[in-house]
Amino acid sequence: QVQLIESGGGLVQAGVSLRLSCAASGRTSRSYVMGWFRQAPGKEREFVAGISWNGASTNYADSVKGRFTISRDNAKNTVYLQMNSLKPEDTAVYYCALDRSRTSTIVVATYEYEYWGQGTQVTVSS
Repeated sequence: QVQLIESGGGLVQAGVSLRLSCAASGRTSRSYVMGWFRQAPGKEREFVAGISWNGASTNYADSVKGRFTISRDNAKNTVYLQMNSLKPEDTAVYYCALDRSRTSTIVVATYEYEYWGQGTQVTVSS
């Protein structure tokens, strides 16, 4: 069983930066694709970014390309999401997730990810 715990969310003004962290229990997460997703009120959960097991490959939603950066530190069993130039439309609950079926191919479908954190709220005011 893998537990994922997100942190780093908060209430910020548009244009600033935040860094989210996702700490995983155990060493299992080191070997698999990890992703960040978000869900805004009244909307479906959507893919934000993903990273391969060794960090060599990343994938981003078009809406965050050039502003968000996903990274991981396997020695710390932690995945990060650096969010720059935040916009009000980035407001959502952000979740990290583990795809235990893949090590390098990053998929965007939520159902492909087996383990999920509890989420952290990010609110961006205009």
